[in-house]
Amino acid sequence: MSKENENNSVEAEVVETPKVEEEVENSENEVDELSQLKEMVSQWEDKYLRAHADFENSKRLLAKDKATAVAYANESFANDILSVVDSFDSALATIEATSSEESSEVLNKIKEGLELTYTQLIKVLEKNHIKVVETIGELNPDIHQAIMQVDSEDKNSGEIVQVLQKGYTIKDRLLRPAMVSTAK
Repeated sequence: MSKENENNSVEAEVVETPKVEEEVENSENEVDELSQLKEMVSQWEDKYLRAHADFENSKRLLAKDKATAVAYANESFANDILSVVDSFDSALATIEATSSEESSEVLNKIKEGLELTYTQLIKVLEKNHIKVVETIGELNPDIHQAIMQVDSEDKNSGEIVQVLQKGYTIKDRLLRPAMVSTAK
């Protein structure tokens, strides 16, 4: 090879080196840009997944709230009807308290009619998941309200002696506590 060709070849290599360096630099910039874009995609994907999870949680909570609202939709009506049940209880207790001498055939028929109506009313309440609160045994402050304490020889302290007004639940929620008297 002649000296001139060698010089041209060296110059060509020297000229090509800045181009290669420029291309390497451009490649590095593209790699950095690609890394940044991948990071941004990852961040957006994370934000999407979090938003989707929040949406699903909200949807689940709303469904639960809706189910609860539907289950207890009749609570106000149930509270209103309880006074009617109390009136029936009082009427039946009054008839029971009258002496047999005062009883007449008419009074017996009234009692029979009241008992039938009362039974129907209780069945309707039970059909709608409204039940009488149990009042046997110890006072439970979650479902009983002690109105007074009385002396009792056959009951231990804190046990229910008498039910003054029945309590009711709708499903697992207390509508009204049972009003009771307890032993001292």
